[in-house]
Amino acid sequence: MIKYYVYMLLSVVLASFSQILLKISANKTYDHWLREYLNVPVIMGYGLLFISMVLTIFAFKGLDYKMASIIDSLGYVFVMILGYLFFKEKITRNKSLGALLIVLGVIIFIL
Repeated sequence: MIKYYVYMLLSVVLASFSQILLKISANKTYDHWLREYLNVPVIMGYGLLFISMVLTIFAFKGLDYKMASIIDSLGYVFVMILGYLFFKEKITRNKSLGALLIVLGVIIFIL
């Protein structure tokens, strides 16, 4: 049973890193329009997103949808923290409150 929690948590972490890779690519300028879509960060980002999707499917085999939704909502918190670490984005009170409201909203909806 615990392995399904690990699958779901790993899925959320990989999806969060995927978003960081895609933003790294979006912040660059390219000499050709095709390079905007065919470069290492984009390919790796979508690759991680695909792995995340597969892990989520495996996680749903053993998890209740309610618990999986709560774990999935943590992705907003992870992306906010990774944005701070990789891009030096400020974690403002509004961002923190927004992430907290999302997680609490999912929990309340599930209950």
